[in-house]
Amino acid sequence: MKSTWSIRPQLYAAVFAALPVLGCTAQTVIYEKASSYNTIIVTEDHKGMRTLLFERGGGRQSVVKPGDPDHLELPYARVALAGLALCEEPRRILVIGLGGGSLPMFLRKHYPAAGIDVAEIDPDVVDVAKKYFGFREDERMRAHVGDGRQFIENARQADYDIIFLDAFGARDVPKQLTTREFLQITRRALVPSGVAVANVWRPASNPLYDRMVRTYQEAFEEVFILDVPGDVNNIFLALPRVQPLGQGELALLARKISTAKRFRFDLGELVEYGFLHAREKNPQARVLRDADPR
Repeated sequence: MKSTWSIRPQLYAAVFAALPVLGCTAQTVIYEKASSYNTIIVTEDHKGMRTLLFERGGGRQSVVKPGDPDHLELPYARVALAGLALCEEPRRILVIGLGGGSLPMFLRKHYPAAGIDVAEIDPDVVDVAKKYFGFREDERMRAHVGDGRQFIENARQADYDIIFLDAFGARDVPKQLTTREFLQITRRALVPSGVAVANVWRPASNPLYDRMVRTYQEAFEEVFILDVPGDVNNIFLALPRVQPLGQGELALLARKISTAKRFRFDLGELVEYGFLHAREKNPQARVLRDADPR
């Protein structure tokens, strides 16, 4: 039987001291509930910054400064925006995985003419994003409750200019969102000039890392990998076309985007931090497939 419960009001004042963040300030739990997929926890610090987690002591899913969509606290979210340098001004954007909504809210602010779809499997996460993090749907930004893979499978072919793959459970990316078959349908959902952007754990925290790289290489023509400063993530930028670029070229394109859009950070600097054009294929790494045992 599924259990759904809310933490008692008197426990809201409990200090959540187990956040995996170096130098973090005390976090007060303001919401906690077991959903069908995760234990959803929202904390707040003395500055009003709110954090979403899916288990106590787990990795941060989102950190939001309510009322300030320009603020991207988590480094990986800033690096992921380098993908904007590899597509034209996006007309259609898809984000798989809502979290607290920081990425779609940022995109809505800076690309007001774009249509933004967000696919989130957990309806309770959507509710929490609206109640605690300021996420709002409107005529151009819609949250769709359901499996992200099924959403892409049902999408019209070649419809999105950029797809952000940012679905994480408490500990890793759902396996059905890592396989060759999934990446092939993701590629089909992109326009020829589009890009898929994926957030993944680095090898030290991800035993499937080499296989994930090999699978992206199998599904896409070009794969660029960016390091995320001060975090345990890498960002994959995957293209459905041949477009070889060096670090300097990508940094220049990224810097133009952040300058033109007046981001609070320099995308070019983030590309310069760590860049790999993943040309060589590791013969020891097997492609991830739907048929693999779970």
